[in-house]
Amino acid sequence: MQKTLNLITCVVAFVVPAGAATLLFSTGDPDGKIGTLSRPAGPGLLETETADDFILGQASRITQATFVGLLPVGIPLSSISRIEIELYHVFPTDSANPPSGNVPARANSPSDVEFMAFDSSAGTLTFTASLSSPTFSVANTVVNGINKSPNQFTGGEGPATGQEVLFTIAFSTPFLLPGGTDLFFRPEVGLITGNFLWLSAPKPIVTGTGPFLPDLQTWTRNANLSPDWLRIGTDITHQGPFNATFSLSGDPIPEPATLLLLGIGLLGLGAWKRKYLFKHN
Repeated sequence: MQKTLNLITCVVAFVVPAGAATLLFSTGDPDGKIGTLSRPAGPGLLETETADDFILGQASRITQATFVGLLPVGIPLSSISRIEIELYHVFPTDSANPPSGNVPARANSPSDVEFMAFDSSAGTLTFTASLSSPTFSVANTVVNGINKSPNQFTGGEGPATGQEVLFTIAFSTPFLLPGGTDLFFRPEVGLITGNFLWLSAPKPIVTGTGPFLPDLQTWTRNANLSPDWLRIGTDITHQGPFNATFSLSGDPIPEPATLLLLGIGLLGLGAWKRKYLFKHN
């Protein structure tokens, strides 16, 4: 039995070669509808988070991610001081239930707390930032108007123009995620000066890896609202709802039955080879 397990392990290594990144999920390109604040806490700055959901087609080892956002015009890419990525289950997992009642709804929101976190300041991810366009405009933004009920509707804070920047993330230690499970992706970008705005993507997805169900909308919260979340479109702006621009890449993990068949096939090949060598020696 142990030989079989070892062989199947070898099959996994063969089928999922290290460093062979496959695009697993993508919402496509920005649509110019909205940019939403997502930044770590800093001196005089509240932590503010934006999260959007995804579903992988099958269990996969995640090695890379990308997301696209706006930096203020004139701010150099060297002003990026920190990037943090968190992953959340869908409420009510990892959450107090019933919730506080401080927001209109928590159904289909991210959970109260993350189940995975990666931070450039801790060395658990590395990143590169590249300029996609020196000017990119959005029709609306959400930066400070993130309030508890009944004051959640602010309409957003109006249009903005900035530099469109693509962030490419490499996770220091690849990690496994299940297929067929709705999860939320949340990036934060710290800048020496100014704010990062995460750009929206079409909903439903029209490019990228295509539409999926259920495709939940983007949610946001700040330190005053946490652990609760608000729907950016439904609650705050009465527009949308929105997706956000991001992707995940890595290695699909073959189904257990496929691995078993491959393992049995290789065992049979090994037995045939031993028999052949015995006959011809």
